[in-house]
Amino acid sequence: MRAGVTPDALTLAGLAGAAATAGLVVTRHWLIAGLVFVAASLMDMLDGSLARMSGRASDVGAFMDSTLDRLAEGLVLGAIGVVLARDGHWPAVGACFLALTASFLVSYTRARAEGLGVEDDLGGLMSRPERLVLVGAGIFLAPLGRALEIVIVVLAVLSLVTVGQRIRNARRALQHRQPARRNS
Repeated sequence: MRAGVTPDALTLAGLAGAAATAGLVVTRHWLIAGLVFVAASLMDMLDGSLARMSGRASDVGAFMDSTLDRLAEGLVLGAIGVVLARDGHWPAVGACFLALTASFLVSYTRARAEGLGVEDDLGGLMSRPERLVLVGAGIFLAPLGRALEIVIVVLAVLSLVTVGQRIRNARRALQHRQPARRNS
């Protein structure tokens, strides 16, 4: 904040870092990709805090941050999927698609529930910070045999579990809010 960095600048820098990470992953520069990913992830996690602390929080900024976070996740997981496909690790490619879909659904379930008036935290194992840590670990461990494949499968499974947890919690919150309906 003292340096004059804006929340939007951090959001865009995080997206640029994700794009750079994707390029480095595709070219198998694992260590550099991991370092860039960590830096980009830190910027991504700080932009909202900076917005609130600086009094610059806005609906437009929150919307753009959330949207660009999904794009960043897609770029990195897409690049990992490309590498896995090149290596012929088809089950891991499928897990990468599941991980990407589930990560989008984790965010979507929260946003949709909020749109329906659910203010409760929907919880779950794998919110964005946890997914970032796991993806970062996968990038750093990629040169070690099948480590990246294992991390992607774990990410897919845990993210799907999180989607289930959020659906369950949103349903409960919505059902408690409405009178029970009878089927006729």
